[in-house]
Amino acid sequence: MWRRTIPVNCTLFFLFVTATVHAQIVDFSRNPPYLQVFVETDDFDSSYLTILEKAYRQNLPDSLKFKIGNDLAYYWHTRNLDKANSLTRQVLEAAIASRQTAWEGRLQTTLGAILLRQEKLDSAFAVLDSARTRLPRKDLPQVLTQMGYVMERRGLISKAADYAMEGLRLGESLHDIKAIAMAYSDLSNLFWKQSKFSKGIEYGLKSELLFKHRGIDDMDYSFTLYVIGNNYLAVKDYPRALEYYKRALAISERYQFYNNLADIYISLADLYTITYDYDKAEVNAKNAIRYSTLLDNNFMLMRSWLAMGKLQNLSKRSAEAIKSLDTCLQVATEKFGDNYFLHLAYKELGTAYAATGDYKNAHTAFLKYDQLKDSVFTADADQRVAKLQTEFEVAQKESTIKSQELSILQQKRLQWMILSAAGLLIFSLVVLYRNYQNKQLLNTKLGSLNNDLAQKNAQLDKRNAENELLLKEIHHRVKNNLEVVSGLLALQAAQIDHPTGQEVMKATQNRVLSMGIIHQKLYQGSNLAAIEMQDYFKNLSESIADSFNAGDRINIRCSMQPVELDIDTAIPIGLIANELLTNALKYAFPENRRGEIQISLAKTGAKNEWVFKVADNGIGKPQNSKAKGTGFGTELVNLLVQQLSGKLSTDTSQGTAISIVFKYEMPH
Repeated sequence: MWRRTIPVNCTLFFLFVTATVHAQIVDFSRNPPYLQVFVETDDFDSSYLTILEKAYRQNLPDSLKFKIGNDLAYYWHTRNLDKANSLTRQVLEAAIASRQTAWEGRLQTTLGAILLRQEKLDSAFAVLDSARTRLPRKDLPQVLTQMGYVMERRGLISKAADYAMEGLRLGESLHDIKAIAMAYSDLSNLFWKQSKFSKGIEYGLKSELLFKHRGIDDMDYSFTLYVIGNNYLAVKDYPRALEYYKRALAISERYQFYNNLADIYISLADLYTITYDYDKAEVNAKNAIRYSTLLDNNFMLMRSWLAMGKLQNLSKRSAEAIKSLDTCLQVATEKFGDNYFLHLAYKELGTAYAATGDYKNAHTAFLKYDQLKDSVFTADADQRVAKLQTEFEVAQKESTIKSQELSILQQKRLQWMILSAAGLLIFSLVVLYRNYQNKQLLNTKLGSLNNDLAQKNAQLDKRNAENELLLKEIHHRVKNNLEVVSGLLALQAAQIDHPTGQEVMKATQNRVLSMGIIHQKLYQGSNLAAIEMQDYFKNLSESIADSFNAGDRINIRCSMQPVELDIDTAIPIGLIANELLTNALKYAFPENRRGEIQISLAKTGAKNEWVFKVADNGIGKPQNSKAKGTGFGTELVNLLVQQLSGKLSTDTSQGTAISIVFKYEMPH
C-alpha cells in the first residue's frame, strides 16, 4: 500500500503546484487542498478553467472530484455551452453511480443552467425541479435562482418574481449573503422589465452592497452591476449607467464571461446610440454579436441584432435596420418566449418600415408590437410584483416584532423569578391569577369581535382591490387605444405632402398623446382619481420636444413642486400645455436657435387660486403682429381656459410668457 500511495500523492502534489503557481487554486500542501473558485477565492485570471481541468483529470477522492468537476462545468457554460453540457453529464453519471444524492442535485442545477442558455426551457425546468428534491436546504437558493430565470425567459414575470422572493426568504433564514444578494439582483432586473426603474435601482444597490461585503468578484456581481446600469440608463442618468457598465465589463473581461460580456456590450450599444455616438455604438453592437456567436446563445444573439437595428434606425439607415431586425426575429424562433424583447424588436421594425415608406409592413409590425407589449406590461404582473415586495417588507417587520416580543417575555420571566425568590405574599399571587383569568376572558371576547371585523375588512379590501384593478385596466386600454390613434395619425401624416397638412396632423397627434399620458399616469399611479402634474409635464415636454427634434437644443424645465390635480382639471391643463409648448417650439426659436422653456403650476396668494405658466426666452411676439398657423390652437386654448373659468394673460417683454389663473380646491 505505502509503495503505491506515496508516489501518487507526490505526483499529484507536483502537478497541482506547477499548474497553479499563479492562482494557487489547488494545492495539496494545505487543508483544504481546493480553494473553491468564486466562493473562497477570486485571486486568479481567465486561465482558471485550464487549471481546474488539469486538476479534474487526476485521481481524486469522490467529494473533491465532484466539487471541481461541478465548478468546471458551471463556469465552462460562460464560454462554451456544448462543452459544458457534455462535461456536466459526465460528472453527473459518476455522482449517480456513487449514489451521492446531494451532488446529483448540485450537478442537475448546473445542467439546468446550461440547458436554459441553450434555449431548452422545458428540459431546463424539469431538470431543476428534479434537483430541488435532492438538494440540502443550504443549496436551494441557487436552484431557485435558475428556476426564476426560466420563468423570466418564458415571459412569466410574476412567476419569476415568486422564485426570487422565495430565494430571498430562504437566504434570510440561512443568513446566506450571496443568496440574498442574488435575490435582490433578480428583483432589480424584474422591476426594470416592468418599467419600475426607481425600485430597480433601490434593489440593485442593496444587492451591490451585499456583494461588496462578500468581497468576491464573480459572474453574479458583474451581472448585478450591469442590471443597475440598465436601470440608470432607463432614467437617463447616462454617466452613472456608463460607470456601472464599465465596472461590470472589467470583471467579465478578467474572467472571460462571454454571456455577461454580450449583455454588457448590448447595453453599451444602446447607451451610445441614445447619446448619438454612433461609431462607439456600432463597435459595441458588433462585440455583442461576436460574443453571442462564440457562446452560441440565441437569446443573446437576438438582442445583439436588436441593438444594431436600433442604432441603424436612429442613424437614418432604415434599409440596414430592416435587415438587422429581420435577422433578429429569425434568431428568435416561435418558442423564443421572452415577449419583452420581442415587442421592442417589432417596434423598431415598424419604425424602419415606416421610414422607407412601406406603410403596410409598418402597420403589421406596430400591431404585433402592441399585442406583445400588452402581454408583458399586464396589470396582473404589475400587481404580483408589488404584492411580493409588500409581503417581504411586512415579513421583515413581523420578524422584528417577534424578536422584541421574545425579549420582553424573557424580561418578564426574570421579574417573576425575582418575585418568587423574594417569597412575597401568596395573596398577591392569587389576586394576579384572578386578574389574569379576567383578562383572558376579556381577550377571548375581544378576539372574537376582532375576527368578525377582520373578515368584513378583508371582504371590503378584496372588493376595493378588484375595482381598482378594473379601473387600472380600463385606463390601460384607453391609453393603448390612444397610442394606436397616434400611430395611425403618424402613418397618415407620412403620406401627406403638404407641409400645412403635416403640421395639422402632428399637432393632432400631440393632443392625443397628451391625453394618453394622463391615462398612463392613472393606471401606473397609486391614486386613480388624480394626476401628479410635475412628472406629467416632464413626460409631455420630452415627447413634444422629440417630435420636433428639439431635445438637444431646447431645455424644458418644470419649475414646480409635485402637485396632484383631479382628472377633470388635469386634462384641460394638459391640452393647454401641449398647445403652448408646441407654439413655442415652432415659433420662439427660429433658425435652430438654442433656448429654454419653463413650465410652472403653483398656488397664488389668494384662496384656492392657482397660476399655470409657460414662458420662453425666444424672440417674443411683436405688437399687433399677424398670428401664424391656422389659429385653431389659439381658439382651443381660449375654450379650455373658459372651461377652467380662468383668465389668460400674455407678457412679451422678455420672450413670451403666458399665464392662466384659475380656481381649484384641493381635495381633503
